[in-house]
Amino acid sequence: RESHTRYLGTALKEAGLPVYMPTGGHAVYVDAGKALPHIPKAQFPAVALGNALYLAGGVRTVEIGSLMFEHVDPETGAQVLAPLELLRFAIPRRVYTRNHLDYIAEAAAETMKTREQLRGLRVTWAPPVLRHFMARLEEI
Repeated sequence: RESHTRYLGTALKEAGLPVYMPTGGHAVYVDAGKALPHIPKAQFPAVALGNALYLAGGVRTVEIGSLMFEHVDPETGAQVLAPLELLRFAIPRRVYTRNHLDYIAEAAAETMKTREQLRGLRVTWAPPVLRHFMARLEEI
């Protein structure tokens, strides 16, 4: 029997998202930087994609990219962005049915139809540590 993460990964790939394969045991990772190449890393494409999925279908994801890992190089003072802009779809065991996963894929397919309209974001406020938990952002 196919795992839920493999099933969702395949469905998201068919919806047009660049999915890292093989999927993990508990999560599916999407390369939001590739999904939204018109949004620069500094404008958080994974957050933009996650927001769009939430609006399209209430799909909750988490960004693992520059919002989470951006920092200032202590020697040069330059902004250092994350190497990847990932969006993580966590799949708890024995919680979701295939119908739930199909719904997520449908929301993803609808989101990808209008991906060129998605815009980047900028941080308007953030705490000094763990900014990805409490930061406030706005569309650019």
